[in-house]
Amino acid sequence: MGVLVFIFFIQIAYVTLSTIRLIVMMKGNAKLASLVSFVEIFIYMLGLATVLDNIDAWYNLVTYCLGFALGVYTGSIIEEKLAMGYVTVQVITRKEDSDMPQQLRNAGFGVTSWVGEGLSGERLVLMVLTKRRRQKALVEKVKEIDSQAFVVSSEPKTFIGGFWLRRVQ
Repeated sequence: MGVLVFIFFIQIAYVTLSTIRLIVMMKGNAKLASLVSFVEIFIYMLGLATVLDNIDAWYNLVTYCLGFALGVYTGSIIEEKLAMGYVTVQVITRKEDSDMPQQLRNAGFGVTSWVGEGLSGERLVLMVLTKRRRQKALVEKVKEIDSQAFVVSSEPKTFIGGFWLRRVQ
């Protein structure tokens, strides 16, 4: 029973670290990703060696697979909680005379806005750059102001200049 528990939890730890390493690497922090990868592969080798030493029991392999699956789930939850990096949120509203840009600025968001043209007329377009952990608050504020607004978000890898450059540095 002790081997099963060890295999299960070592696999959860390995896959969770693997997920975190990948995210850290994608965010451009190669040094931290390298450090995490050292621990990750050490844990992986411990788990694999244990399974191979006990390969005669099919339930050890099943436990290894279950630990992997739960590790994926755990890693995704941790990634969501970390909410590393920034998002660019584009908001399109039908209210051309809307004070949404000012309301969002008052809530601490940096907003650039312009008038665009949609299928049935002019639209107010807003671009907002914010930390990922504030994305939910931003979307809730937009919905509060205009429940019909169209919202799209993406993750920028690089940005130079502007309002955010001073705040990020």
